Amino acid sequence: MTPYIHKVQYYETDKMGITHHSNYVRWMEEARIDYMEKIGWSYNRMEKEGTISPVISIDCKYKESTTFADEISIRVSVQECGPIRMTLAYEMSKTSNNHLVFSGSSQHCFLNESGKPIRLNKDCPKFYQTLQELIANPEA
Repeated sequence: MTPYIHKVQYYETDKMGITHHSNYVRWMEEARIDYMEKIGWSYNRMEKEGTISPVISIDCKYKESTTFADEISIRVSVQECGPIRMTLAYEMSKTSNNHLVFSGSSQHCFLNESGKPIRLNKDCPKFYQTLQELIANPEA
């Protein structure tokens, strides 16, 4: 699947001229939204079907600094998915040299519109099946 590309903005850098660490979490969200659209399950579609998927944890590993105007390629994949939770993995690399700059993951649960936990395999089986297929064949 085509990775999401983010160009580092000047305002995302700190006094030292490097990207502030908090921006990587924002980029994870940008890439996640792009990924969900590409697999046919945009957040709008999920919500129309009565499912919300809040973030319940984030894991970040910073490997190399980025600076203003660097282009960052962000690959997202479904790492795990059960009926109640899913974990997405992220790898960010500079497009100029393909150096890995960040790896991380986000864990999400599934809730209905009232905020009550649901079992995705029963309450939204088509979405669950899509996620299972992506685990089995991540390049699809």
